[in-house]
Amino acid sequence: MRIESVQVAFPSRVVSNEEILSLVRQHSQDIFDGDLELTLARIAKALQASGANRRRWLAPGETPLACIESAVKKALDEAGIGKQDVDLLIYVGIGKGFVEPGQSYMVAHALGMDRVECFDIIDACMSWTRAMQISESLLLTKRHRRILIVNGEINTYEGGPLYPCNYRLRNANELEWTFPSYTIGSAATATLVTSDPEQPWIWSFSSRPDLADLCTVPTPGFERFSNGAPKIGKNGIYRFASYGKELHVHAHQPVVQAMRAVLEKTGEVVRVFTHTSSFKEWDVFARDLGIQDKIHHLYPEYGNIVSASIPAGIALAVEAGLVSRGDRIAGWVGSAGMSFAAYTFRY
Repeated sequence: MRIESVQVAFPSRVVSNEEILSLVRQHSQDIFDGDLELTLARIAKALQASGANRRRWLAPGETPLACIESAVKKALDEAGIGKQDVDLLIYVGIGKGFVEPGQSYMVAHALGMDRVECFDIIDACMSWTRAMQISESLLLTKRHRRILIVNGEINTYEGGPLYPCNYRLRNANELEWTFPSYTIGSAATATLVTSDPEQPWIWSFSSRPDLADLCTVPTPGFERFSNGAPKIGKNGIYRFASYGKELHVHAHQPVVQAMRAVLEKTGEVVRVFTHTSSFKEWDVFARDLGIQDKIHHLYPEYGNIVSASIPAGIALAVEAGLVSRGDRIAGWVGSAGMSFAAYTFRY
């Protein structure tokens, strides 16, 4: 499989750590039980330790759909093709406006792609990676010539799963499952892939379903679809709760094992693109394998952009001249579920 083009579009509002602290103060000051300023100092220290500096949010008048349309247009232009040349559109990730139908249908309709085949893939931050794995298999059947994988990981907006709900802290203990909310950024990506049997991707996956309650956005009635684990729904229905520290502790061994497995098969890579959950943690993971100098970090400037992390990283690296055609590069993900993956391919 070959990536024909990959593009990213970001909202224009740049949000600093200082603005995050100001928003937490604004929304918590009337309900917080305890020393709010001390808690804000803890948040500031944790953001700095993780490597976070800035993230992107929607500016007034901007919409997720407009970002998605921008990324798709750039990807099609880069490939030199029209919308009618896409056989399948896969929408991936958490950022979406519909439970039914799939967001892919709404995106295709908005883009005027009214006859393209569509479906969604939801696997938290692993969504783009899963879509690429499935796309490789689909392309080998020769039913599809070109597949467009799209996401709009734009989750911080008024009334959404993060804001302002998770900025209303009632006490310092809530940071255990709420702090990751303050690292979330926004991005939309579009990746166009075609068949290339001479360039197979090398994959390594593993899962830990016993850790499924560590990062959740539950829907009404979730208790009937789970074992009722007490960590689920800590911030409420349709709201994000994530035990970030615990997630990274559990991720360390399996993500390192996954990358070691693919490197043993393919050898050295030019660049490694990770899930943007933390600069600090992925730097530690990379140190275990001696590949710190290969990691292309987006987290400091863009925050955690969920399933858009790897395609956004590739797009920006290509634009900066850090990746060229024929280079062997790698993707590296730890995701809610939990699931873990590493893979390498020729760009």
